[in-house]
Amino acid sequence: MGEREEVKLLGTWYSPVVARAKIALRLKSVDYDYFEEDLFGSKSELLLESNPVHKKVPVLIHNNKPIMESLNIVEYIDETWSASGPSILPSHPYDRAQARFWSAYVDDKWFPTFIAATITTSEDAEAKGMEEVGEGLLLLEDAFVSISKGKSFFGGETIGFMDICLGSFLVILKARERVNRETILDESKTPSLCKWADEFLSDDTVKNVVPEIDKVAKFIGEFEAKPQSAGSRS
Repeated sequence: MGEREEVKLLGTWYSPVVARAKIALRLKSVDYDYFEEDLFGSKSELLLESNPVHKKVPVLIHNNKPIMESLNIVEYIDETWSASGPSILPSHPYDRAQARFWSAYVDDKWFPTFIAATITTSEDAEAKGMEEVGEGLLLLEDAFVSISKGKSFFGGETIGFMDICLGSFLVILKARERVNRETILDESKTPSLCKWADEFLSDDTVKNVVPEIDKVAKFIGEFEAKPQSAGSRS
């Protein structure tokens, strides 16, 4: 019997992209040591040595070899522990291409628009940004209906690559809803996506890995208190 593999994950408790790695590791039943980083204070030497280019989390360290970038980490976990747990990426090339396309849309377009809309001090920019976020959710609703083929997840019967990508942002989205007392993921507009979100967050693989929504909402409120007090919206 071989020696236990050394697996470490560097992250922060509130980070949605760190949650991606945690979910993938849990899906594959991989034991690992977790190291909490203080990105607003002094970053650890381990982080700086492991990710000298971006100096960001998450970083997965497998037998002293660092892997960076959250979706890259998810793919690495899926391939490295392919014999354990369900496959995260679809087996068919077309389905894999679809999963990667929509994941790129979420990371490169939808989520940056969401963040920009929530941090702007301009009411007009916020309104325009949130309108674009809503339009993006309509696109993702259609994508879910097409890709899931009537099943619970983008990945079918089990959580897959696109579920992890988009699902990792659900906590911060719902936390933002509570902070601003607004509805972003609207059941009347995106019923399938809303049902998927509930099933994703209640799945045993996810619910003990992602942070509590109330805790993230409190963190957002405290983090934004100083910028908001420095100037009013225009």
